[in-house]
Amino acid sequence: MADRLRRRQDDHRAARPAHAPLRDHRDRQRELALQEPRLTLSTRARSGPEPPPQPDRSVGSGPDLAEPRGVKIGRRSGVSFGSRLTEKLKTNPDGYHTWNEEEVERFLDRHGPGTKARLVILLALNTGMARQDLARVGRQHVKAGRIAYRRGKTSVAADLPILPELAVELEAALANWSDGQMLFITQDKRPVGYTPESLGNWFRDRCAEANVPGALHGLRKAGATRLAYAGATEWEIASYLAHKDTKTAAIYVKKANRARLADSGFAKLTQGNVSNLSEVWDRKAGKANATNSLQEEVAARRGVEPLFPG
Repeated sequence: MADRLRRRQDDHRAARPAHAPLRDHRDRQRELALQEPRLTLSTRARSGPEPPPQPDRSVGSGPDLAEPRGVKIGRRSGVSFGSRLTEKLKTNPDGYHTWNEEEVERFLDRHGPGTKARLVILLALNTGMARQDLARVGRQHVKAGRIAYRRGKTSVAADLPILPELAVELEAALANWSDGQMLFITQDKRPVGYTPESLGNWFRDRCAEANVPGALHGLRKAGATRLAYAGATEWEIASYLAHKDTKTAAIYVKKANRARLADSGFAKLTQGNVSNLSEVWDRKAGKANATNSLQEEVAARRGVEPLFPG
């Protein structure tokens, strides 16, 4: 019986065609997988959805369908080749908005002496502290008319003098502090400090009240800009910003030097090194008036009206 069954199975295998369809579902799925391109999961996620069909851009397809020169291949063209070949979006190279003197004055006019907003802006502007440093600065950092602290981001120590405008505001705030209070900036409802994020949000609201487009980080940049235009060196600005090197400070010095060079260059124009433009225009106006007079005289002799009466 067993031999008969074995012979029947052998006969059945021999009778099957060479390319008979696979009956096993797993084998069928394996065959389909071999026919598809080899794409890993990361490649599928990076490539995104399948792009729409593109028109024929071969020669003779017409000028309307021809791809213009200079088109970059990437996500904007509808074809995705990964992050290495995609076109990068342009961002603001200057980062946060840098406060100017007009915006600082407008903020100080809105928030008068003795207000917390005025104390915060003078602290940030005169010390260059970031949000996390402003949230924890207090009496423990003041000694002999100076503020000494270690920046939280870089761990670089800063030792700065307290300027008169900041000293006046600190003395006014000291009168309203509760016993044992150490932090300079505390919340309104209770004498506890802010988190860096909540302090930044609170200050943005005060900026909106003063109608200025500023933030706390922009005051650091404004203070560095002040020093650069005053002639401070790169290391002096780096000491104010509590930076380890002068890479960022060199940017402020470079901008200030360009402005000074432009001022000195235009100052030379007023020293008689070039022609006076007003005199040139006066000479041209005199020639035009003489031409008009000559035309009127010729027209009067001919008995006709001048084409361009003066």
